[in-house]
Amino acid sequence: MKRRLILFFTISLLITGTTFEEKVLTLKGSDTMVILVQKWTEEYPDKSVQFQVTGGGSGTGIASLINGTTDICSSSRPMKSAEALQMKQKYGKPPIEIRVARDGLSVYVHKTNLIKSITIKQLGDVFTGKIKNWKDIGGPDHKIILYSRENNSGTYEFFKEHVLLNKDFDPSAQHMPGTSAVVGAIAMDQWGIGYGGAAYTKGVNEVKVSVHKDSIAYLPTEENILNGKYPISRFLYFYLRERPLHETKQFIDWVIGKEGQKVVLDVGYFPTKKL
Repeated sequence: MKRRLILFFTISLLITGTTFEEKVLTLKGSDTMVILVQKWTEEYPDKSVQFQVTGGGSGTGIASLINGTTDICSSSRPMKSAEALQMKQKYGKPPIEIRVARDGLSVYVHKTNLIKSITIKQLGDVFTGKIKNWKDIGGPDHKIILYSRENNSGTYEFFKEHVLLNKDFDPSAQHMPGTSAVVGAIAMDQWGIGYGGAAYTKGVNEVKVSVHKDSIAYLPTEENILNGKYPISRFLYFYLRERPLHETKQFIDWVIGKEGQKVVLDVGYFPTKKL
C-alpha cells in the first residue's frame, strides 16, 4: 500500500510539474535601490522564483559579487576599474553591466526652508565647509547642518565626484546609513541639508539645482532627467559575474522591459528611456 502511495505521489508530481526546488536569486548592494529592487521582486510575475534582497551600499554589493556571495549586485554608481579588474582576475572575464533605471540626485532641506535653488558650486562649497551659513546662499543667518551618506555608498561617491569634485566632505557632516535616514534627519532639523535618491523625497523640500548662477535651475523630474537638464543625474545598475541565463535572464529582461520600467516610475525613479 505504501509503495502504491509513493508511486502515485511521484506520478502526480510529474504530471503537475511540481518540484521541491525553487530558484532563489540574491540581490545585494545599493541602499538607494533597495525600495526599487524590492518592488521589482514583488511585481515580477513568475512566482516560482524566490528573491533575497539586501542593501548595505553599492561598495558592499560589488564586494559580494566579487566574493561570489550574491547573484546580482545593485549599484548606484559605475563599477570602478580596480573592482572590474578584480572580477576579471578572479573569473577570467569582466563583469556584465546593465543599466536598469535613472535617478536624479535630489537636494533636501527642511519644509520651512525658503531656499528654492542652489548652484553646483554652492552645493560643493556647502558640503566641503567653505560655505557654513545659510545667509551666504540667500537664507537666514544660521549655521548649515550637513547630512551625508556613508562612504560605502554609491550615492556618496557619486556626489563627492560630481559635486565636491573629489574634495573631502567637511568634518562636521553627519554620515547616515541610508537615504531614508538622511531624509528623516532633515525632516526634524530646520537647518539641515542633504542629498539622495529622488524616490525618497517625502516630508522635506527639494531644492532646484543649476549649473551656475546665470543658468536655469531644475528639479529632478522625469522630463528634466531624460533630456539632460538636471545637472546631477545618474544611471542605476545591475552587475553580474557572467551573462545572465535562465531565470536570471528572464528576470532582468522583465526589469528592463516595459512592465519593469513602469515599476521604476511607480517607485519614484526614472526609466532608462521614455516609455
